[in-house]
Amino acid sequence: MSSAVIGFLVILGIFSLFILVLIGIYNGLIQLRNLVKNAWAQIDVQLKRRYDLIPNLIETVKGYAKHERETLEAVVQARQQAINITDSVIDKAKAENFLSQTLRSIFALTESYPDLKANQNFLELQEELVSTENKIGFARQYYNDSVMKLNNKIETFPSNIIAGMFNFKLAEFFEVKDQAQKEVPQVKF
Repeated sequence: MSSAVIGFLVILGIFSLFILVLIGIYNGLIQLRNLVKNAWAQIDVQLKRRYDLIPNLIETVKGYAKHERETLEAVVQARQQAINITDSVIDKAKAENFLSQTLRSIFALTESYPDLKANQNFLELQEELVSTENKIGFARQYYNDSVMKLNNKIETFPSNIIAGMFNFKLAEFFEVKDQAQKEVPQVKF
């Protein structure tokens, strides 16, 4: 073989290796973006479950707490606002955090209504909501972990070059913005 042929094969090999690395990085970015989309879908599933439980909870509480109309209406309104927001993760997080706060107000009502506190249907709904809130928390954590992986890949070299070429955007974290929710609860005996 002549040196020209060997040189051509070396250049072809280097170019082929470069193309394979480019394809690998691009496919990795696609996989991470799809992981973030899937993680968001898991949050959505749990939020839908919570939205479906809230009307049953409201109806149960209505029977016992007829004069607590404002509290119940606030929960219904917060639920509707949360359902209607679809455009950004930040707006969705704000609406969901507000809904969580209003749900706490319903559970606070149980202290004033011992019969409600003992109602089996209410207890089951409360347990379902608590379970769903836990699942939402785990889904948020998984989503944020997925966002972190994608964002790290988009921002680190050499994948940041490929991400810029193909217009990959940083994903938004699903964060708690309300300072009251970040504070550690005080337990007093």
